[in-house]
Amino acid sequence: MLEKITERVSCGRLQAPAPSKAQMQKLFQAALRAPDHKSLKPWEYIVFEGEQALNQLAQAYLEASLKENSDLDEAKKARILSLPHRAPMVIVAVAKHRHHQKVPHLEEILSTGAGVQNLILGAYDLGFGAYWRSGPLCFNPHLKALLQVSQEDTIVGFIYLGTPSVELKAKPIPEIGDFVRYGLDGIDG
Repeated sequence: MLEKITERVSCGRLQAPAPSKAQMQKLFQAALRAPDHKSLKPWEYIVFEGEQALNQLAQAYLEASLKENSDLDEAKKARILSLPHRAPMVIVAVAKHRHHQKVPHLEEILSTGAGVQNLILGAYDLGFGAYWRSGPLCFNPHLKALLQVSQEDTIVGFIYLGTPSVELKAKPIPEIGDFVRYGLDGIDG
């Protein structure tokens, strides 16, 4: 399992097929095993699969973008409409705000992020590719409304899933010593 984790890479070139419904059940089971302070289950995953659903998401992207900037030129509109069509399946990952006095919303966001990572690792293990996209649409209040997501909730990303159309090549692992330290040795203070 650790080998799969260290080999995983993002893949932005995805084609059909996407994971099957049975495979998605397993991937969502993995996602729902994320750490969850106070068992609030702050996750929501909105799945868009197939031409019609991806077109709906594209229209939502465009409508929300136009509400932010009504002066978008035709090239930008076409680019926005193409975004969901980069994969056969797009999952909008949402951290629900449960308003628990002992759990700040940041922890719900982190829990949802951990769930997304579990889903992506599971997809990789099944031979699929995934790409976690974010950007301004995550923070667009108009898109939240169109997706029927509360303004208090947080879109943590758009997860693109499908079959890689290119060979996946593992990237070098960064030097551990550049990112890890033990205790307070060497800390001036």
